[in-house]
Amino acid sequence: MRLSVIDVGSNTVRLVVADAEGGVPLPVHTAKWKLRLSEHVDPGGRIPDEAVRQLVEAVTAAGKTAHRWGAAGPLAFATAVVRNAPNRQEVLRTVRAQTGVQLCTLPGEVEAELTFLGARRWMGWRSGPLALLDIGGGSLEVAFGRGRLPDFVASLPLGANRLTQEFLAGQPLPSPEAMKALRRRIRHQLRDVAARVRWEGPRTAAATSRTFQQLARLCGAAPGRHGPFVERELHRTELRRGMERLAALPAAERHRLPGISAPRAAQSLAGAVVGHTAMTLTGLKSVTICPWAIREGVLLRHIEDGGAWWAEVSTQGGDDTPSGVGAVPLRIATPAR
Repeated sequence: MRLSVIDVGSNTVRLVVADAEGGVPLPVHTAKWKLRLSEHVDPGGRIPDEAVRQLVEAVTAAGKTAHRWGAAGPLAFATAVVRNAPNRQEVLRTVRAQTGVQLCTLPGEVEAELTFLGARRWMGWRSGPLALLDIGGGSLEVAFGRGRLPDFVASLPLGANRLTQEFLAGQPLPSPEAMKALRRRIRHQLRDVAARVRWEGPRTAAATSRTFQQLARLCGAAPGRHGPFVERELHRTELRRGMERLAALPAAERHRLPGISAPRAAQSLAGAVVGHTAMTLTGLKSVTICPWAIREGVLLRHIEDGGAWWAEVSTQGGDDTPSGVGAVPLRIATPAR
Protein backbone atom coordinates (compact mmCIF):
# COMPACT_ATOMS: atom_id res chain seq x y z
CA MET A 1 0.00 0.00 0.00
CA ARG A 2 1.39 3.38 -1.00
CA LEU A 3 0.16 6.49 0.83
CA SER A 4 0.81 10.20 0.57
CA VAL A 5 0.46 13.19 2.88
CA ILE A 6 0.34 16.89 2.00
CA ASP A 7 1.19 19.27 4.85
CA VAL A 8 0.45 22.97 4.29
CA GLY A 9 2.52 24.87 6.86
CA SER A 10 3.23 28.52 7.49
CA ASN A 11 6.33 28.46 5.28
CA THR A 12 6.20 25.36 3.09
CA VAL A 13 3.89 22.85 1.44
CA ARG A 14 5.43 19.40 1.94
CA LEU A 15 4.60 16.10 0.33
CA VAL A 16 5.58 12.67 1.65
CA VAL A 17 4.94 9.51 -0.36
CA ALA A 18 5.50 6.36 1.66
CA ASP A 19 5.03 2.60 1.47
CA ALA A 20 3.30 0.92 4.38
CA GLU A 21 5.56 -2.06 4.94
CA GLY A 22 5.10 -4.02 8.13
CA GLY A 23 3.15 -1.19 9.72
CA VAL A 24 5.96 1.33 9.17
CA PRO A 25 5.73 4.25 6.72
CA LEU A 26 8.86 3.96 4.59
CA PRO A 27 9.39 7.13 2.52
CA VAL A 28 9.91 6.70 -1.21
CA HIS A 29 9.64 10.34 -2.27
CA THR A 30 9.46 13.76 -0.63
CA ALA A 31 9.00 17.20 -2.14
CA LYS A 32 8.35 20.72 -0.94
CA TRP A 33 7.14 24.04 -2.30
CA LYS A 34 8.15 27.22 -0.48
CA LEU A 35 5.21 29.60 -0.21
CA ARG A 36 5.85 31.46 3.06
CA LEU A 37 2.14 31.96 3.57
CA SER A 38 2.70 33.53 6.97
CA GLU A 39 4.56 36.43 5.34
CA HIS A 40 1.66 37.22 3.03
CA VAL A 41 -1.32 37.14 5.37
CA ASP A 42 -3.13 40.40 6.00
CA PRO A 43 -2.77 42.10 9.42
CA GLY A 44 -6.02 40.44 10.49
CA GLY A 45 -4.75 37.02 9.46
CA ARG A 46 -6.70 36.82 6.21
CA ILE A 47 -4.99 34.94 3.39
CA PRO A 48 -5.05 37.20 0.28
CA ASP A 49 -6.17 36.02 -3.14
CA GLU A 50 -2.66 35.89 -4.60
CA ALA A 51 -1.46 33.67 -1.76
CA VAL A 52 -4.48 31.40 -2.28
CA ARG A 53 -3.59 31.16 -5.98
CA GLN A 54 -0.04 30.11 -5.10
CA LEU A 55 -1.39 27.61 -2.59
CA VAL A 56 -3.64 26.11 -5.26
CA GLU A 57 -0.65 25.75 -7.58
CA ALA A 58 1.44 24.04 -4.91
CA VAL A 59 -1.31 21.63 -3.84
CA THR A 60 -2.02 20.83 -7.51
CA ALA A 61 1.66 20.03 -8.07
CA ALA A 62 1.80 17.94 -4.89
CA GLY A 63 -1.31 15.98 -5.85
CA LYS A 64 0.04 15.27 -9.34
CA THR A 65 3.39 14.21 -7.89
CA ALA A 66 1.70 11.81 -5.47
CA HIS A 67 -0.31 10.31 -8.33
CA ARG A 68 2.81 9.98 -10.46
CA TRP A 69 4.42 7.97 -7.68
CA GLY A 70 1.43 5.66 -7.50
CA ALA A 71 0.01 6.87 -4.20
CA ALA A 72 -3.66 6.98 -3.28
CA GLY A 73 -5.40 10.33 -2.92
CA PRO A 74 -3.35 12.36 -0.46
CA LEU A 75 -4.27 12.95 3.15
CA ALA A 76 -4.02 16.74 3.01
CA PHE A 77 -4.14 19.16 5.93
CA ALA A 78 -3.18 22.74 6.71
CA THR A 79 -1.80 23.95 10.02
CA ALA A 80 -2.29 27.17 11.99
CA VAL A 81 -1.71 29.72 9.20
CA VAL A 82 -4.85 28.49 7.43
CA ARG A 83 -6.68 27.27 10.52
CA ASN A 84 -6.60 30.76 12.05
CA ALA A 85 -7.48 32.70 8.90
CA PRO A 86 -10.84 34.52 8.97
CA ASN A 87 -11.38 33.39 5.36
CA ARG A 88 -10.42 29.79 6.13
CA GLN A 89 -13.65 28.34 4.75
CA GLU A 90 -13.19 30.16 1.45
CA VAL A 91 -9.56 29.02 1.17
CA LEU A 92 -10.42 25.37 1.80
CA ARG A 93 -13.30 25.40 -0.66
CA THR A 94 -11.19 27.07 -3.35
CA VAL A 95 -8.38 24.56 -2.96
CA ARG A 96 -10.78 21.61 -3.04
CA ALA A 97 -12.66 22.94 -6.07
CA GLN A 98 -9.59 23.76 -8.14
CA THR A 99 -7.30 20.87 -7.22
CA GLY A 100 -9.58 17.96 -6.35
CA VAL A 101 -7.55 17.51 -3.15
CA GLN A 102 -9.66 17.44 0.02
CA LEU A 103 -7.59 19.89 2.05
CA CYS A 104 -8.75 20.31 5.64
CA THR A 105 -7.57 21.88 8.86
CA LEU A 106 -7.08 19.83 11.99
CA PRO A 107 -7.71 21.16 15.49
CA GLY A 108 -4.44 21.96 17.23
CA GLU A 109 -5.09 19.27 19.81
CA VAL A 110 -5.43 16.64 17.07
CA GLU A 111 -2.16 17.85 15.56
CA ALA A 112 -0.54 17.31 18.96
CA GLU A 113 -1.95 13.78 19.20
CA LEU A 114 -0.68 12.83 15.75
CA THR A 115 2.73 14.38 16.36
CA PHE A 116 2.99 12.48 19.63
CA LEU A 117 2.21 9.23 17.83
CA GLY A 118 4.99 9.88 15.31
CA ALA A 119 7.43 10.67 18.11
CA ARG A 120 6.38 7.65 20.17
CA ARG A 121 6.95 5.29 17.25
CA TRP A 122 10.37 6.80 16.54
CA MET A 123 11.51 6.95 20.17
CA GLY A 124 10.18 3.49 21.05
CA TRP A 125 8.67 2.09 24.20
CA ARG A 126 11.96 2.27 26.11
CA SER A 127 11.47 6.04 26.27
CA GLY A 128 8.77 5.45 28.89
CA PRO A 129 6.47 8.32 29.88
CA LEU A 130 7.07 10.79 27.07
CA ALA A 131 6.69 14.57 26.84
CA LEU A 132 6.52 16.27 23.45
CA LEU A 133 7.17 19.84 22.31
CA ASP A 134 6.50 21.05 18.77
CA ILE A 135 6.95 24.69 17.71
CA GLY A 136 5.17 25.68 14.53
CA GLY A 137 4.74 29.03 12.85
CA GLY A 138 1.40 29.73 14.50
CA SER A 139 1.14 27.43 17.50
CA LEU A 140 3.01 25.38 20.07
CA GLU A 141 1.84 21.82 20.64
CA VAL A 142 2.55 20.05 23.93
CA ALA A 143 1.67 16.45 24.75
CA PHE A 144 2.38 13.82 27.37
CA GLY A 145 1.61 10.14 27.45
CA ARG A 146 2.59 6.70 28.60
CA GLY A 147 1.06 4.76 25.74
CA ARG A 148 0.64 4.83 22.00
CA LEU A 149 -1.33 8.10 22.05
CA PRO A 150 -1.06 10.92 24.58
CA ASP A 151 -2.89 11.19 27.88
CA PHE A 152 -3.23 14.94 27.45
CA VAL A 153 -2.47 17.48 24.77
CA ALA A 154 -2.39 21.25 24.46
CA SER A 155 -2.26 23.62 21.50
CA LEU A 156 -1.27 27.17 22.38
CA PRO A 157 -0.95 30.34 20.25
CA LEU A 158 2.83 30.47 20.74
CA GLY A 159 4.13 29.87 17.22
CA ALA A 160 7.48 31.35 16.25
CA ASN A 161 6.14 33.47 13.40
CA ARG A 162 3.07 34.62 15.32
CA LEU A 163 5.16 35.88 18.24
CA THR A 164 7.75 37.47 15.94
CA GLN A 165 5.05 39.52 14.25
CA GLU A 166 3.50 40.53 17.54
CA PHE A 167 6.62 41.36 19.59
CA LEU A 168 9.76 41.60 17.44
CA ALA A 169 8.79 42.78 13.94
CA GLY A 170 10.40 45.97 12.65
CA GLN A 171 13.16 46.10 15.27
CA PRO A 172 16.79 46.11 14.06
CA LEU A 173 17.66 44.42 17.35
CA PRO A 174 15.13 43.18 19.90
CA SER A 175 14.61 45.70 22.67
CA PRO A 176 14.78 44.59 26.32
CA GLU A 177 11.17 45.67 26.72
CA ALA A 178 10.04 43.54 23.78
CA MET A 179 11.93 40.51 25.04
CA LYS A 180 10.46 40.94 28.50
CA ALA A 181 6.94 41.18 27.10
CA LEU A 182 7.55 38.14 24.91
CA ARG A 183 8.72 36.01 27.83
CA ARG A 184 5.77 37.20 29.93
CA ARG A 185 3.30 36.11 27.24
CA ILE A 186 4.90 32.68 26.89
CA ARG A 187 5.03 32.08 30.64
CA HIS A 188 1.39 33.11 31.04
CA GLN A 189 0.17 30.82 28.26
CA LEU A 190 2.31 27.86 29.36
CA ARG A 191 1.82 28.02 33.12
CA ASP A 192 -0.92 25.41 33.54
CA VAL A 193 0.36 23.07 30.83
CA ALA A 194 3.90 23.16 32.22
CA ALA A 195 2.62 22.41 35.71
CA ARG A 196 0.89 19.30 34.36
CA VAL A 197 4.06 18.10 32.62
CA ARG A 198 6.10 18.60 35.81
CA TRP A 199 3.49 16.71 37.82
CA GLU A 200 3.55 13.78 35.37
CA GLY A 201 7.35 13.56 35.54
CA PRO A 202 8.25 12.36 32.02
CA ARG A 203 11.19 10.02 31.67
CA THR A 204 12.01 11.27 28.15
CA ALA A 205 11.25 14.42 26.18
CA ALA A 206 11.12 14.74 22.41
CA ALA A 207 11.06 17.88 20.29
CA THR A 208 9.91 18.02 16.69
CA SER A 209 9.61 20.71 13.97
CA ARG A 210 12.07 22.57 11.81
CA THR A 211 12.41 25.22 14.51
CA PHE A 212 13.79 22.75 17.03
CA GLN A 213 15.95 21.07 14.40
CA GLN A 214 17.58 24.37 13.49
CA LEU A 215 18.04 25.39 17.12
CA ALA A 216 19.70 22.06 17.86
CA ARG A 217 22.08 22.58 14.94
CA LEU A 218 22.85 26.08 16.24
CA CYS A 219 23.74 24.52 19.57
CA GLY A 220 26.09 21.94 18.11
CA ALA A 221 23.96 19.01 16.93
CA ALA A 222 24.94 17.11 13.78
CA PRO A 223 23.77 18.64 10.49
CA GLY A 224 20.83 17.13 8.64
CA ARG A 225 23.05 15.64 5.92
CA HIS A 226 24.26 13.07 8.45
CA GLY A 227 20.84 11.45 8.26
CA PRO A 228 17.93 10.84 10.64
CA PHE A 229 19.55 8.05 12.67
CA VAL A 230 22.22 10.26 14.23
CA GLU A 231 21.17 11.05 17.78
CA ARG A 232 20.60 14.76 18.34
CA GLU A 233 19.90 16.39 21.68
CA LEU A 234 19.22 19.97 22.65
CA HIS A 235 20.23 21.00 26.17
CA ARG A 236 18.55 23.87 27.94
CA THR A 237 21.82 25.52 28.94
CA GLU A 238 23.06 25.39 25.35
CA LEU A 239 19.77 26.76 24.07
CA ARG A 240 20.11 29.70 26.44
CA ARG A 241 23.48 30.56 24.90
CA GLY A 242 22.06 30.06 21.41
CA MET A 243 19.20 32.40 22.22
CA GLU A 244 21.68 35.06 23.31
CA ARG A 245 23.60 34.66 20.03
CA LEU A 246 20.40 35.14 18.05
CA ALA A 247 19.36 38.19 20.06
CA ALA A 248 22.73 39.85 19.44
CA LEU A 249 22.23 39.85 15.67
CA PRO A 250 19.74 41.65 13.41
CA ALA A 251 17.21 39.25 11.90
CA ALA A 252 18.75 39.66 8.44
CA GLU A 253 22.12 38.36 9.67
CA ARG A 254 21.03 35.36 11.73
CA HIS A 255 21.20 33.00 8.75
CA ARG A 256 25.00 33.22 9.07
CA LEU A 257 24.77 31.16 12.24
CA PRO A 258 24.96 27.35 11.99
CA GLY A 259 21.64 25.75 11.20
CA ILE A 260 19.59 28.93 10.81
CA SER A 261 18.07 29.15 7.34
CA ALA A 262 17.39 32.50 5.69
CA PRO A 263 13.59 31.94 5.43
CA ARG A 264 13.37 31.23 9.16
CA ALA A 265 16.01 33.67 10.39
CA ALA A 266 13.54 36.35 11.45
CA GLN A 267 11.46 33.98 13.58
CA SER A 268 14.38 31.99 15.00
CA LEU A 269 14.74 34.19 18.08
CA ALA A 270 11.09 33.89 19.06
CA GLY A 271 11.32 30.14 18.48
CA ALA A 272 14.35 29.96 20.77
CA VAL A 273 12.56 31.92 23.50
CA VAL A 274 9.52 29.64 23.26
CA GLY A 275 11.69 26.52 23.35
CA HIS A 276 13.84 27.69 26.27
CA THR A 277 10.89 28.95 28.30
CA ALA A 278 8.93 25.75 27.69
CA MET A 279 11.87 23.60 28.78
CA THR A 280 12.43 25.77 31.85
CA LEU A 281 8.81 25.75 33.01
CA THR A 282 8.38 22.02 32.40
CA GLY A 283 11.66 21.21 34.14
CA LEU A 284 13.18 19.57 31.07
CA LYS A 285 16.97 19.82 31.01
CA SER A 286 17.23 18.35 27.51
CA VAL A 287 15.09 17.13 24.63
CA THR A 288 15.80 14.58 21.91
CA ILE A 289 15.29 15.94 18.40
CA CYS A 290 12.87 13.57 16.72
CA PRO A 291 12.69 13.43 12.91
CA TRP A 292 9.18 11.94 12.91
CA ALA A 293 6.32 14.32 13.57
CA ILE A 294 2.79 15.03 12.36
CA ARG A 295 3.15 13.73 8.79
CA GLU A 296 4.42 10.40 10.05
CA GLY A 297 1.68 10.42 12.69
CA VAL A 298 -0.96 10.82 9.99
CA LEU A 299 0.52 7.92 8.02
CA LEU A 300 0.76 5.71 11.11
CA ARG A 301 -2.86 6.34 12.14
CA HIS A 302 -3.98 5.51 8.61
CA ILE A 303 -1.94 2.30 8.57
CA GLU A 304 -2.99 1.19 12.04
CA ASP A 305 -6.60 2.37 12.23
CA GLY A 306 -7.72 2.48 8.60
CA GLY A 307 -9.24 5.40 6.73
CA ALA A 308 -12.35 5.98 8.85
CA TRP A 309 -10.45 7.90 11.52
CA TRP A 310 -9.28 10.47 8.94
CA ALA A 311 -12.83 11.16 7.79
CA GLU A 312 -13.73 11.83 11.42
CA VAL A 313 -10.84 14.01 12.54
CA SER A 314 -10.65 16.00 9.31
CA THR A 315 -14.22 17.22 9.81
CA GLN A 316 -13.41 18.47 13.32
CA GLY A 317 -11.54 21.39 11.77
CA GLY A 318 -13.74 21.61 8.71
CA ASP A 319 -15.69 24.40 7.11
CA ASP A 320 -18.35 24.67 9.77
CA THR A 321 -16.32 24.49 12.96
CA PRO A 322 -14.36 27.33 14.61
CA SER A 323 -10.60 27.13 14.45
CA GLY A 324 -10.10 27.87 18.13
CA VAL A 325 -6.31 27.54 18.52
CA GLY A 326 -5.66 27.87 22.21
CA ALA A 327 -9.38 27.97 22.97
CA VAL A 328 -8.93 24.60 24.71
CA PRO A 329 -5.51 25.08 26.30
CA LEU A 330 -5.46 21.71 28.04
CA ARG A 331 -7.41 18.63 27.06
CA ILE A 332 -7.43 15.14 28.43
CA ALA A 333 -7.18 12.82 25.47
CA THR A 334 -9.13 9.55 25.62
CA PRO A 335 -8.02 7.77 22.47
CA ALA A 336 -8.41 4.11 21.77
CA ARG A 337 -5.13 2.46 22.68
